[in-house]
Amino acid sequence: MQIGLWIDEFRPLPEVVEAIEKAAAAGFARAWIGERGGWDPLTVLAAVGDRAPGIGLGTAVTTTVPRHPLTLAAQALTTQAAVGNRLTLGIGPSHGPLVEGRYGLPWDRPGRHVREYVDVLVPVLAGREAEVHGEALTAVGGVTAPGATPPPLLLAAHGPRMLRLAGARADGVLTTWTTPRAVGEEVVPAVTTAAAGRPAPQVVAGVVASLTADPDGTRSWVAETFAPADGLPSYRDSVRRQGLGGVADTVIAGDEGTLEAAVRAFADAGATELQLIPAGPPADRERTIAFVASLAR
Repeated sequence: MQIGLWIDEFRPLPEVVEAIEKAAAAGFARAWIGERGGWDPLTVLAAVGDRAPGIGLGTAVTTTVPRHPLTLAAQALTTQAAVGNRLTLGIGPSHGPLVEGRYGLPWDRPGRHVREYVDVLVPVLAGREAEVHGEALTAVGGVTAPGATPPPLLLAAHGPRMLRLAGARADGVLTTWTTPRAVGEEVVPAVTTAAAGRPAPQVVAGVVASLTADPDGTRSWVAETFAPADGLPSYRDSVRRQGLGGVADTVIAGDEGTLEAAVRAFADAGATELQLIPAGPPADRERTIAFVASLAR
């Protein structure tokens, strides 16, 4: 199992790029950027260009609903060329309250939307044309991007239907707010079974973690900072299926032994990558990154 680092994008762009360069120097396998109302993740990664050599670059995630798949394919292939074919494209439909509240767009059958979206994106990323006249979208045509190879495509997924789609139609899954047990008993079986006959899927588990002397304080910080996540149906349903009270209950917090044991547990569960999301006060986050980087090396 490899280890990647989720980069906090809420800072000036040069600092974000510098953080990616530091992640590469520390030995992380991939640097991941999300879309949370700040910088556009694909544009940030294009700005990295040929810097930070040796590290993969990924979006976790780029949202699909406000973008037509042909538009996203063009943007992704442009970024892929800019970074020397190091991109992993992670996508997801976001969440109903955010789509309706932020964009004023309808939230209707997101599973159908993602399925039709992937029906366009997969061939177009591979340099072919698509013709889809679906219930959720229409797309006809392709994108010409000489020299850009198709980036691996990962789907954000938590429920059974989306996990199966990630295995059957994409290159794997991005999942978060989860435990090693859920990865081993729910995520990996659903994705790998759906991927039968195809290359082995990637299973990237986003894990909020902190090397700290105050684990309870860290969980309280996460519960407060990420409180909106507990109100989003896909996250809420996922943590309830795991028998947990909220997203903060998935946090790994404690000493070096606690974190190392958690990393081993995710590897034993079948995750192909642990995506470290450092939490807590700045000093704890820095210690967490340094320690987990030593495990990555």
